[in-house]
Amino acid sequence: MHAIDFKQVDVFTTRPFKGNPVAVIMDASALSSEQMQAIAQWTNLSETTFVLPPEHPEADYRVRIFTPQSELPFAGHPTIGTAHALIEAQRIAPREGKLIQECAAGLIPLQVTPGNEGLRIAFELLPLTITPLNDEHIEQLERLLQCPIDRTYRPALVDVGPRWIVAQARNAHTLLESKPAFAELGELHRDLDETGVTLFGFYAEASRIEVRSFAPACGVNEDPVCGSGNGAVAAFIRHHAISIPEDGLLTSTQGRCLGRDGHLSLSITEDAISVGGHALTCIKGTINV
Repeated sequence: MHAIDFKQVDVFTTRPFKGNPVAVIMDASALSSEQMQAIAQWTNLSETTFVLPPEHPEADYRVRIFTPQSELPFAGHPTIGTAHALIEAQRIAPREGKLIQECAAGLIPLQVTPGNEGLRIAFELLPLTITPLNDEHIEQLERLLQCPIDRTYRPALVDVGPRWIVAQARNAHTLLESKPAFAELGELHRDLDETGVTLFGFYAEASRIEVRSFAPACGVNEDPVCGSGNGAVAAFIRHHAISIPEDGLLTSTQGRCLGRDGHLSLSITEDAISVGGHALTCIKGTINV
């Protein structure tokens, strides 16, 4: 056995234990894919990341991302948490506030901004696809989520690396009252080959939304705070031209139903979508493999 540096980073929060934790294996060069999956199943977090040397000349580092049951091509909070862990350990350094993460989905641009509450790290979504759901799937979705859906904007499958079904609840309060039938959500997974379902609803002010993400097919009934899910919501809002502030900036909160208090900043323009937030390390040590 040998020891590998390990961190558990809380993402989309400035307060310990209120965001979404990601396990970061700081040097996975000696690990097989089977070992990575076994470690991810053992940590039992929504995602565990494994840092590797970059293969692309423009990348600062490469990462593989695993849920307890499968590997993902990309995920949001693991991207920010891994960048935070590597910067903190001085293994990488932003160049003019920029980093490039290499993952199975491609090269992910990151913006790193210092502030009073620490570094704010934002990732930019890669090109994505949006496929509207048919009426049968919408009826099934509403029944399984036990949440009224605003059908003004047709729910859709938004592929941002992870494939999220996105729908708008009538408002943030009805969203928070939703009690999904997690076991039956697998029916949608079999039909649509999706990662999970992300719901959002607006508060009274047009600049603030609440988000919930459900991925039981990946072994995560509800993700505390989901970066790719929020990115998919931002893409859905842009696709449907839903009214938001002129500057394209939204504040998203997530995790209240799980006792968390995640905060994300979404930037939506015609040319780009970015998702940002803070992170902090809660556990630092080694893992024996």
